[in-house]
Amino acid sequence: MAEDNWGRWGDDDERGTLNLLTDDVVLEAARSCRSGKVYRLSLPLARTGVPLAAYRGGPQRLSLLTERDNLLGVAGVPDEDGACEDVLILPSHSVTHIDALCHAYHEGTFYNGFPASGFEPYGGATRLGVEKLSGFAGRGVLLDLAGFLGVSWLESDHVIAPGELADCARAQGVEIRAGDIVLLRTGWQDRFLAEVSRGDTPGHTQPGIGLEAARYLAERDIAALGADNSGIEPIPFPAGRPLAVHIEMLIRRGTPLIENMMLRELAADGCHEFLFVLGALPVPGATGSPVNPIAIA
Repeated sequence: MAEDNWGRWGDDDERGTLNLLTDDVVLEAARSCRSGKVYRLSLPLARTGVPLAAYRGGPQRLSLLTERDNLLGVAGVPDEDGACEDVLILPSHSVTHIDALCHAYHEGTFYNGFPASGFEPYGGATRLGVEKLSGFAGRGVLLDLAGFLGVSWLESDHVIAPGELADCARAQGVEIRAGDIVLLRTGWQDRFLAEVSRGDTPGHTQPGIGLEAARYLAERDIAALGADNSGIEPIPFPAGRPLAVHIEMLIRRGTPLIENMMLRELAADGCHEFLFVLGALPVPGATGSPVNPIAIA
């Protein structure tokens, strides 16, 4: 396989490895459903108690209309009837979210050679915006690294290696195929939420997939990669490798990343293969979007 996917689906391609999710691939994934159980894989869009980056701020839900406003009275609606509405203010990379292919750049360049200078302060990305990802579905594969290694969560300095991915998949009886959406459970999110419930202030240091392991998955032509930590890769970054996994997956391979996923219930049920469905908010030019991914077993 080529070391990157630039030009693989044409010089104007803006979907990257989501091109692998053909109609036949999606139909085959749908046939994997056995029980019909639906799993929500997102955290709540809450102001507190969830992983947030301080510089982004937390999601805010403000009330626009309540039963005390009776704004609809001008339309003849009686006082005892009406509607309530909200205003949502939130960063695009808030809580459970997907990174669009215009999120990260390397040496001034996005995926497929599009220049990072094409990102405008007002208009956003002229190419590779999150709206280009659209909605997608395919075969989801959970690699429960924490469960496989017999721990509640990986240690904060754990860098996931290729052999661990291969051994975990083998132990779980799953094979990673072209077009799969691979989800990694490190247990970090469980640790974060446990610390919050005790009233502690969780640290941001976390385990994640190493560059070699990311390449291992990329060589198997996965369509997307998700994890239960907030950066996919380890934080802080390994020495000399800042943003290495983002550069490898988003920029070189054109593989979207899904961060801060809730994977505990899937792992508890031993559900390692399922139909995966995700829809991003189609905000033109945005670098990412909050998402509520769904797994159907």
